[in-house]
Amino acid sequence: MSQIQPPLRTQDIPYLKIAHTEPGIKSVIIHRLLLHFAKVCPGQDIVIVCIGTDRSTGDCLGPLVGTSLSKWNSKHFHVYGTLEEPVHAMNLRDTLQQINEKFNQPFIIGIDACLGQTSSVGSIQVVQGPLRPGAGVNKELPPVGDIHLTGIVNVGGFMEYFVLQNTRLSLVMRLSEIIASSVYAAIKEWNRSFIPLIQREQ
Repeated sequence: MSQIQPPLRTQDIPYLKIAHTEPGIKSVIIHRLLLHFAKVCPGQDIVIVCIGTDRSTGDCLGPLVGTSLSKWNSKHFHVYGTLEEPVHAMNLRDTLQQINEKFNQPFIIGIDACLGQTSSVGSIQVVQGPLRPGAGVNKELPPVGDIHLTGIVNVGGFMEYFVLQNTRLSLVMRLSEIIASSVYAAIKEWNRSFIPLIQREQ
């Protein structure tokens, strides 16, 4: 589970926070992701690291997204972190090391659940820069991602482990569906429309 707020630093692209009930939410997220993908070089591998565990309702957002993305079996991205093979606090460092050994300077998208204010529960964030996994439950873990997406699954500030265990699965499922389909559609659009355009200009 990640910290809710992005780090305080200058960002080229403002971070997006949008409620999952907002009409057209997928189009908004796809558009924002395409802006971030402008920094992806042709031929650069896109690696999606979905953090969390299937042992906690609130913290299974990442593995749910990873499982959905892996079912598309796309050649345009690589997925780490599914329900069967989750990426969590115990294996995150090793996973990142494996990624860096396998890929040459990949563009990494981090995905995780987080806790926030009552008014923000059910929102999805798209943020430039790495996420801080474990920050919400006071764990020291390496930062993940050139950009990251988080789903705010419940209220933070007290008894975080208990809150995560008592999070509505229906909300987590809905957030994971929106994130997975939006990320997939954005990468597909990027490869269909923008990569050929860049290659023609070179």
